[in-house]
Amino acid sequence: MWRLGKIFTGYDGGNISAESSDTQHPSQESNHLLHDIAQLTKLRTQSHKLLTQNVPGKSKSPVSAVKMLIGRESNYSRSGNFSLADKSNILSRYLPVNGPCCIDRIRSRVYISQFSVDGSLFTAAFQGSYIRIYDVEHGWKVHKDILARGLRWTITDTSLSPDQRYLVYASMSPVVHIVNITSGSAESVANVTDLHDGLDFSVHEEDDFSIFSVKFSTDGRELVGATSDNSICVYDLHASKLALRIPAHTADVNTVCFADESGHLIYSGSDDSLCKVWDRRCLITKGQASGVLMGHLEGVTFIDSRGDGRYLISNGKDQTIKLWDIRKMSDKAVRRPRVRDDEWDYRWADYPVHAKNLKHPHDQSLATYKGHQVLRTLIRCYFSPVQR
Repeated sequence: MWRLGKIFTGYDGGNISAESSDTQHPSQESNHLLHDIAQLTKLRTQSHKLLTQNVPGKSKSPVSAVKMLIGRESNYSRSGNFSLADKSNILSRYLPVNGPCCIDRIRSRVYISQFSVDGSLFTAAFQGSYIRIYDVEHGWKVHKDILARGLRWTITDTSLSPDQRYLVYASMSPVVHIVNITSGSAESVANVTDLHDGLDFSVHEEDDFSIFSVKFSTDGRELVGATSDNSICVYDLHASKLALRIPAHTADVNTVCFADESGHLIYSGSDDSLCKVWDRRCLITKGQASGVLMGHLEGVTFIDSRGDGRYLISNGKDQTIKLWDIRKMSDKAVRRPRVRDDEWDYRWADYPVHAKNLKHPHDQSLATYKGHQVLRTLIRCYFSPVQR
């Protein structure tokens, strides 16, 4: 997703470069370099010798991914994992190779982009009050073209209901709007062709804050929101009222989501650099987070749950994505090291060079991924729908 208003897919219409064991019989020489990625990584892509032993009377063919997975589980490499050559072999056959292709172009900045849980729909939200939902399975045809209402500056987040009938969108205000995306017309103009109901997340009339993140619960009965007044809010859609407000962090809460289908656990991420885990069953007696996940050196821009109540990923202004297991969380936070000058701001300055290789002394994450930039806007991260 690019901020210049262009929507790109990561493949050209679904074409994937993969060899078929029924039709291709590469020679011993070509099996070393099955694809250009082998040249780029300078790795041989031949599968492990225990997987490539020929059956007498049969031609040698590429090893299937299924056979390689079985070999890994059998620990054929004696390392408990794929070898570097195995990894290159798989990547060379299944990574998109033809680059992205443009599917839409709008004269407005795009800040939100996400797939539905099953991957069949793709939502993009633009600064100019536009939201477009694309039908991925039918050539990225526009499923719904929405003109939003009541915006302040931009749409900050969107979320599709589990049954994919409703969309909610948030802005720099305490009011979230909800619209039915299954109505007959593909065009939805707020309160003209469709009703865009306003859901007020404020406690008092004078409250004025931004909602940076909003997500449906898996049963579609509740919404959880992250606010600029350091709080998490839970809205009961059936009762049409705010059900819970948690003073959650010491800075803006940029992101929040339900952990699993139970709706009891909530994950949050804040500009205080912490990810927190909340158990609603314990809030009355405990009154605080069930645990804290430390590792980011700057504010957390987004989190996404794998949906199993254990794993989540987060993106941070420290230019890293981290994978977490909440079974490793702590009961309290340890002060993070100072990594930058107070003048640094992600909205207009590059991340300080001297801070790029610094690490949190109490990093609890399972893995850290680098190579991207969090600049100008709060870049998001998601688990692939296929991996849920």
